[in-house]
Order: sequence, then C-alpha cells, then structure tokens
Amino acid sequence: MNDAALDDDLPATTLADPGEVGLVEPRDFTSAEPFACDDGRVLPAFTLRYETYGRLNAARDNAVLVCHALSGDHHCAGIHSLADKKPGWWNNLIGPGKAVDTNHHFVICANVLGGCQGSTGPLSPDPATGRPYGLAFPAVTIRDMVRSQKRLLDHLGVKRLRCALGGSMGGMQALQWAIEYPDFCDKVLAMATTAREGAQAIAFNEVGRQAIMQDPDWNHGDYPKGGGPRVGLAIARMMAHITYLSDASMDRKFGRRTVKPRLPAAPAPALAEEAALAPGHAEPPPGTAAFDVSFEVQSYLRYQGQSFINRFDANTYLYITRAIDGFDLAASYGGTLEQAFAPVKARTLVVGFTSDWLFPPEQNREIVLALQRAGKHASYAELATDLGHDSFLLESPELYALVRAFLERD
Repeated sequence: MNDAALDDDLPATTLADPGEVGLVEPRDFTSAEPFACDDGRVLPAFTLRYETYGRLNAARDNAVLVCHALSGDHHCAGIHSLADKKPGWWNNLIGPGKAVDTNHHFVICANVLGGCQGSTGPLSPDPATGRPYGLAFPAVTIRDMVRSQKRLLDHLGVKRLRCALGGSMGGMQALQWAIEYPDFCDKVLAMATTAREGAQAIAFNEVGRQAIMQDPDWNHGDYPKGGGPRVGLAIARMMAHITYLSDASMDRKFGRRTVKPRLPAAPAPALAEEAALAPGHAEPPPGTAAFDVSFEVQSYLRYQGQSFINRFDANTYLYITRAIDGFDLAASYGGTLEQAFAPVKARTLVVGFTSDWLFPPEQNREIVLALQRAGKHASYAELATDLGHDSFLLESPELYALVRAFLERD
C-alpha cells in the first residue's frame, strides 16, 4: 500500500540522462469553493499540491492522472534541484520515451486531500481556529480524494482524462475515477490493488495506528509541527514496510547478515540512524544492549522508520490508512462489485504480482472478473516476481511494455 518504500533502490538521475523530465516545480491549486466530504463535514476551501510533465494538447484530452499510494506524494518524476540525490518515486515509468511517454501525454500527479506534502490535511491550519486541524479534520475517503482531483483537472482545463493509473491506494483511486466520472475517464490502469481490503491488511493498519496513538507524544492528535509521536510513527512505518516486500526479496537483500556491535565509546557509523531515532541519547539506556541491532535487516528497518518520520505526519498516517480500510466498492454501491461497476465506460487493465501478499493476485483478478460480468472491457495481467507488493514501483521491462501498450491502444 505504500509506497515509494524502496527509496534506496531508485536510480539517480541527471538532466543529461535521456528520457528524463528534468527539473520540475511543484504548484499549488486552491479551490475556494466549499467541499463537502463523505462524512458530512465541509471544508471551506482546500489546496492540492501537484506537478505536471509534458504538455496538454489542443483538444485537452491527452491527460494521464497518476494516483499515488499511502506514503507517496505529488513528486513522481524528475528532480527539484541539481542537488537531489533521487528523482520522483515513479521516475522509472514516466518521462520522454518511457512507458508513460511525456512526449505524448500530459501527466499530472497531486498529493491527495488529507495528505501532508502541501495538500490540505490534518496538519493544515483550520481557518476557524488558526491551529492545525488535527482530529477535527474530516474523515476523508478515497472518493473524496478523487472528487478533489477532479476540481484540479477542471482548473487545468482538461476536457477528457486519457487514463487514471496507480498502484495500491493509487489503484483504488483509479477505479473510483472510472465509477465517479465515467464520461470523463477513458482508461484505468490499476496495479497491486483491491476493491476492498481483507482482514489481514486492515489488521496491519490497525497495529500501525495503535503504535502512533499509544505514543504519549501523540496527545490525542494535538502536537506541534515537527513534534508528535515520532517513535510510534517510526514503528508503524517499520511494520508496514515489511508488508510491502516479500520473504524472498528480504532474504536475498539481507539474509542473516550481521552488523558490527555498538562500541562502548560511540555508535558505529553503520548504525548512525539508531542514534537519530533517539535524539540526545548517544548510547542506549542501561540494560538494553542485548536488544541492540544485530542483523542488517534490523538496521534497514530502523533507517526506514527514521527517514519516514522526517517527511510524514502521524495524523495523516491515521487518516489515510483509515480511508484505505474504508474503501469497499461493493458495499458502497448496492452490495456487489457488478453493481459498483455498472456506470464504468473506461477500458480497464489490472495488473497483479505473484509475490504480493498484501493485495494478492486473487484480489486483483476479482476486480476484472466483476467488470467483465458487468459487461465492461477489462483485462488482467499477472507478472511473476518475488519482490512483493512494491513490485509496481521497481524496474520491470515487462510492466513497462504492458503500460505502454495499454496507453497507446486506441
């Protein structure tokens, strides 16, 4: 459900590299009209931070909307400055001559409503109080995210959406687009996704939320920017990150390789992130040395937790995981997936991955079978990989070929 989880595995890029979108600049769209959320509460206004790549054609019908996953954001391709070490989270897929070819498509990606990377969310100031919304923020849904994106596309002058695509939570948004705006959305490409989560996925999300809410610094959602339940959020991220991988990929990358033990005088350089998790404590408290990092995989997970808390908000994590848990197309549209997909006019391609145990292949196939039973044009592709749920984010010539062929097909 995440994703951009394996940031270390993304290749670096430069302006000189062929096929790169190069320097990009995020922009903010503010809708001044009130926005009624599905929970009945109304936002007086909202902002979405977004990026675009390529050009909108004269007919204004070559737009491709990229929908991000749980911990993703609007920055899916290119770099923000020459000092950037890594490009956007889907840079391997998007760019001139790539599978999502910006020579032909006008690509848009926005941080979702409820996010924390420039879009209005729990961290944003409540106009009524001047303080962050916190838990006073509406309980946003996947449908709320999509309806807010439609306002952005209207603002940009898009007349038709050639394709809505995304993986994990991004796939949920893509499916919602086909239902919500059938006369606007021509194609849908959903990867590693589901029409509703199973109990196990909900359970993992609940453990993450409890790690945050049981942290004393959460303070019922009332905490200063840069503060809050950093330990709880790091633990939530570490636990969730495991679900994005697979046993085979983790064993290949780490196995049972060990790290050097911490020296009494100072932390070992390889474990610098440990010290960062507990600012002000160069050494672990007495009696805890036996539980220090022993294996490379432990060090890796602690690094993932630390890097996440430096860019993500804890309340946002609570809200977005709840939106994912609440996504249930069948229950929302009469009780069956066939009823949910009745309005759909878009051609749909769903891609599953054999080693994805978070949203396994059968959940992806279920979407296509329901679309076909409802008389819709839908196809399914399953890619054999041992990289787990995050397979859709990583290098894959097979996936690139599928995406390119689907987008180019009339």
